[in-house]
Amino acid sequence: MSRLQHDVVIVGGGVIGLSVAYALAREGIHATLLDRREFGREASWAGAGLLPPGSERPPAQPYELLRSWSARLYPKWSEMLRDETGIDNGFRRTGGVDVAWTEDEENALRTSAGRWRSDGIVYERLAPGDYVRVEPALNPTLRVVYYLPDRSQIRNPWHLDALKAAIEARGVRLRPNEAVVGFETAEGRVTAVRTEQGRIPCGHVIVTAGAWSANLLAMLGVQAPTPPVKGQIVLLRSQGMVLRRIVEHGRMYLVPREDGRVLVGATEEDAGFDTRTTTQGVRDLLDEAIRLIPALAHTEVERTWAGLRPGSIDGRPYLGTVPGYSNLLVATGHKRSGLQLSPATAEAIADLVLDRPARIDLSLFRIDREPAPATDDVFRS
Repeated sequence: MSRLQHDVVIVGGGVIGLSVAYALAREGIHATLLDRREFGREASWAGAGLLPPGSERPPAQPYELLRSWSARLYPKWSEMLRDETGIDNGFRRTGGVDVAWTEDEENALRTSAGRWRSDGIVYERLAPGDYVRVEPALNPTLRVVYYLPDRSQIRNPWHLDALKAAIEARGVRLRPNEAVVGFETAEGRVTAVRTEQGRIPCGHVIVTAGAWSANLLAMLGVQAPTPPVKGQIVLLRSQGMVLRRIVEHGRMYLVPREDGRVLVGATEEDAGFDTRTTTQGVRDLLDEAIRLIPALAHTEVERTWAGLRPGSIDGRPYLGTVPGYSNLLVATGHKRSGLQLSPATAEAIADLVLDRPARIDLSLFRIDREPAPATDDVFRS
């Protein structure tokens, strides 16, 4: 195979693009990574770094297989990145609780627990009055609390820094602040990527541009909606550790850091590409945080921000080869799950580039699939 056929251009330098570049670099393929701005400054940086537990038994659904695969890879990737770069990405197995206030929420959690059981995920339903054993700061009037000891987290800015350092050391060509303006094609292949600085011949192109992916793919006549889903986050700071465990209530979460900070997130808003925080959004997050953890009322609001998660036609990511182009791949549309699914996404895309046997069925994630029925994810962040 010629060198040209080995050349890979990755368009989009968030956690998905960086992870794909890392997976390929470990196989000796030195991709070119492009981004319209600095790497990892959109949804990847804005997230909270929640990681769900892995499954002891293979899940039945491809989406859950992808999630569980990533959960198994994260400890390995974190160790490799630390060994290669000296950067600790903050991977910690802190455990977490899922909580409910109402009967309807309790029923929803019971359904989730049934799926956890079938997948072999360890959990414990705590008796009222026993919450303090796992998380002393929880509001004791909560109706139901489930404890999942294998929930983990990363410090996503640290993780992004580790990925950037690792791929640069392995020879990946990093080209930030270089927007793609078009593509050249011939006979069902993308032959070059055109940027503001010139053209880049390519053997494969991988679009990993998050909410901006739809516009890039449209240049090639490909329809794949990636609507931006705005998520606001509040960062709280205290002098000591107010909270020990990750707390999830519906689509809202609290993530404690070792330095006493607590991330409170996240809204889900259809606001286009507007990343401004709002008084109402911040207020809703703070009200819910204080209701769950009353001691947070005495903490300082250090900062607020918002990120734009990439949606899809049905909430599941687009992964795989794009119909009509033999060398065009896509890995986008992860919505709230980009960080948690990034290692497995990267390995699956690397399998395609290297023409290796697939380790997971990607048919559910095809860009031209029929939309999957709406379901509540077992892990919602």
